[in-house]
Amino acid sequence: MSLPFPDASDPGHAGTQREPRPRAGRPLVVDVEDVLLQTSLSSEAVWSEIAHRPSAIITLAAALLRGPAELKRRLSTSAHFDPARLAYNTDTVGMMLQVLGEGRPVYLASDHYDGALVSAIAQHLGVFTAWSASETGVRLDPEVLGLLQSWSQGFDYLGHDSEALPTGATRLPRRTADASTVAATQPAGWRVWAKLLRVHQWAKNALVLVPLLTAHQFGFWPVATALLAAVAFSLGASAAYILNDLVDVTADRAHATKRNRPIASGAIAPAQAIAAMALLLVTALALATAISLPFLGMLVFYLALTTAYSFRLKRIALVDVVTLAVLYTLRVIAGAVAIGVAMSEWLFAFSLFIFMALALVKRYVELDRRSGGDKPMSRDYQPNDLSMIAVLAAAAGFNAVVIFTLYISSDTVRALYSHPQIMWAGCPVLMYWMARVMLFAQRGLIDDDPVIFALKDRVSWLALGTIGAIMLAAM
Repeated sequence: MSLPFPDASDPGHAGTQREPRPRAGRPLVVDVEDVLLQTSLSSEAVWSEIAHRPSAIITLAAALLRGPAELKRRLSTSAHFDPARLAYNTDTVGMMLQVLGEGRPVYLASDHYDGALVSAIAQHLGVFTAWSASETGVRLDPEVLGLLQSWSQGFDYLGHDSEALPTGATRLPRRTADASTVAATQPAGWRVWAKLLRVHQWAKNALVLVPLLTAHQFGFWPVATALLAAVAFSLGASAAYILNDLVDVTADRAHATKRNRPIASGAIAPAQAIAAMALLLVTALALATAISLPFLGMLVFYLALTTAYSFRLKRIALVDVVTLAVLYTLRVIAGAVAIGVAMSEWLFAFSLFIFMALALVKRYVELDRRSGGDKPMSRDYQPNDLSMIAVLAAAAGFNAVVIFTLYISSDTVRALYSHPQIMWAGCPVLMYWMARVMLFAQRGLIDDDPVIFALKDRVSWLALGTIGAIMLAAM
């Protein structure tokens, strides 16, 4: 363990943050890893670098192949590391403030990380008398430990239980009174994992079943295949959500509600999240292969596009909403591929426009809830874009209604329905629902995602049921 000492400092290892007060009281030495932070400092720095520069994954992987010390040296040169966005153990921080209030010095120590990372943390918190780190990323000579014996009172140490301490040092038990600390030290329950996988978002993958209904394929095998395809998309989407949370962890911690997500809050460690993501991805691809190779291709394309969205596309204004509309529409196309029916051009056009409208409503809600007039985190929108987004959402939504009316008048609908004229009754219902979603967004009654809002909204379910009944009557 690289421990700071009061009367000397070695450039590259320690830096003074306050006036040294070595005789003011029994010092407290705090370790960085798993004590001051709820998660691994390495993983935090890695995902911060990848989020800002996706191509860095190549250089980071090359550094890791040369050893953990080389990876940590590489991370120490990152220009994107932000100590303000780390998941700090609030109980440890509270203890440090209490010790400072007693007039005792507090020191930050690390024998695994380069001084650049440790110094950034120390300077951000601003409570440490001095800090000490390892220049090489490995343990230093044990003689360093004896330097603290010059303190006649000895010192208290808050860190790893396996760390060997010199004479006069007292190991303090790590307290777990804080709820976030308990979450970080105990295995996450199923509710936390369900939140990480965003199981509530699986309902969106019911879009895979839409071609089953529009093509009137109600046999056992088409239904079973469509349901299996929906499961494959759900698992693949959960893997993509985990990747998005890993990439966005720093931005999520600055968000009013997203800071409570499992990775951002420290409830699930990044290493556990990566393992779960790999398992979900393998299972989803295996199920897709069992359905058909064309469906596997659709799922792979969906995952590739959603990955591009997580890393880059969501930061480009308007490209982000178009990408979301395409991702939703891909679910519908994949459903048609899974059961082996031709994708209707009418359904394709309707899906693009209605999902474009909902994606724009989602951005409208996010921008409307901005704080202090600043740009939303990770978005390329300005506050005065709000009115234009509302106009575009309305235009896209009612274009979807127009496409539905043209579909009713087409030759395609006459081949599928005996009384297609009855379907005109669905137009006012669809128009009402689109207008209601936009009105509720303007009133601030939609929390975040309009699709999730619709799934929880009784009026939306009534509108869907009404349109379904009208289409059945038209058959």
